[in-house]
Amino acid sequence: MGGLKICVIGGGSTYTPELIEGFIETEDELPVAAIALMDIDENRLWVVGGLAERMLRAAEADIELRLTTQRKEALEGADYVITQIRVGGLTGRIQDEKIPLQFGVVGQETTGPGGFAKALRTIPVLLDIAHDMAEVAPEAHLINFTNPSGIITEALLKYTDIPTVGLCNSPFGFQQGIAQQLGVAPERIQLDYIGLNHLSWIRGMRLDGGEVFDQVLEGAIALARAGESPFSPELLETLGMLPSYYLTYYYNHDQVVAEQRQAEKTRGEVVQEIEAGLLELYAGPNIRHKPKLLEKRGGAHYSTVAVAVISAIHHDKGEVHIVNTRNNGALPDLPPECVVELPSVINGSGARAIPVAPMPPAIRGLTQAVKAYEELTVLAGVEGDEQAALQALLAHPLVPSFTVAQGLWAAIKEANRAYLSQFDLG
Repeated sequence: MGGLKICVIGGGSTYTPELIEGFIETEDELPVAAIALMDIDENRLWVVGGLAERMLRAAEADIELRLTTQRKEALEGADYVITQIRVGGLTGRIQDEKIPLQFGVVGQETTGPGGFAKALRTIPVLLDIAHDMAEVAPEAHLINFTNPSGIITEALLKYTDIPTVGLCNSPFGFQQGIAQQLGVAPERIQLDYIGLNHLSWIRGMRLDGGEVFDQVLEGAIALARAGESPFSPELLETLGMLPSYYLTYYYNHDQVVAEQRQAEKTRGEVVQEIEAGLLELYAGPNIRHKPKLLEKRGGAHYSTVAVAVISAIHHDKGEVHIVNTRNNGALPDLPPECVVELPSVINGSGARAIPVAPMPPAIRGLTQAVKAYEELTVLAGVEGDEQAALQALLAHPLVPSFTVAQGLWAAIKEANRAYLSQFDLG
């Protein structure tokens, strides 16, 4: 096989050094010949790209690195395209965190109205990237990390023919944490993992083929009793399942809103400070490895997940990874054409969700409501349909009334006017 070309859209991201490290560490397995980093922010691109170049040279990796602000130039001839962009930057994120709080709703960049605003800004840009790929890299697979990952992946799979896999580091982190609890390697664990991106549960678990879920659930309840969990022991006992961290925004909504209102800074403002420190470090001519500070940025295991999925596609491995892909009836409680986050077989064709048992009623209603919101958000983001946008907010379980939905939509429109050209806002 010839060498691969990887294109990273959003190459100026502070996560990029971790991705470069992943390709360096798997050079024997994944024959990457060239990496193109593309970003619209030239300063960030050169700072991050400079570190990436030093990392490759220090590792004596036989990989050519190209930096460009021209998207088509970066995409041309690519085998795999990784998208990791933030339309509106951290300013947009902070805005997404603050606006919902004015209405008594959690302010978070992927969950609730914040994720809705982010999706509306982002969907048109990702569709443009896909259209460029169809023109200059028609054989490429798109690996999407851009949040909200499930919604963005659904837009791409419904409105383009580009083979797309949506990734998130959370499922792997979930599995890694359980493996540490059991004292075993993560690959020995098989999860009965169900749901959507940032709305998922584990309801069963096998270790080397033997069921161990009750043991792991008891361990999680014990941690909750010790105050080392975002969830109460009573909640975990009631569910009889392990919820992903992002369920705290639903199960502990009022508490989270109160904490966010009392906080001196939003998470986005904290990240802004971390990013400034990282870019200052990256600019140092003597740094040749990703710095320890990157761990505070979040996104652990990001490169592990990306490289593993690309390798599974390239080598037609038929490995199982938890990804965002078209449902196709795998989760019978949701529409076949929607995107779900499930264990999926990854081979040369991309991802195929593995069929699972229906959801129990305890989580089925919430999942169906959030999926309805996601479907409407995709429709609004692609078509510029204001009625669909308002319906999306009204359908979201965290939006308590039509009056609040109207207020949120008016505030989101006003704050994001420069990014919502698909709508006729006058």
